[in-house]
Amino acid sequence: MSNADGEERKLQRSYERGEWRSARPSKKTLERYRTYARATLAKDRRVNIRLSSRDVEDIQARAMEEGIPYQTLMASVLHKYATGRLVDAPAGLRSSPKRPGRRRAAA
Repeated sequence: MSNADGEERKLQRSYERGEWRSARPSKKTLERYRTYARATLAKDRRVNIRLSSRDVEDIQARAMEEGIPYQTLMASVLHKYATGRLVDAPAGLRSSPKRPGRRRAAA
């Protein structure tokens, strides 16, 4: 750990000498990324789907754990699926909210 402490002191001295610069992007670059974000995140279409009550309850429970609205969670999952970024977890890592006394029918 003493090596890490020495490295931290070295970084601190470097910072205090003013050897560090901000990596802040230019205003033009920031505006370009803002434009991309607005276009990507624009919700300009409404869809209606029917889900089982159990699925909605499970999604609501997951959203509550994450501290976000359940519709936001659903939109995020669909977006990740549509963009190819949603991947299956290995079987041993899958988890779902536990509910005593309720079981899902086999698929």
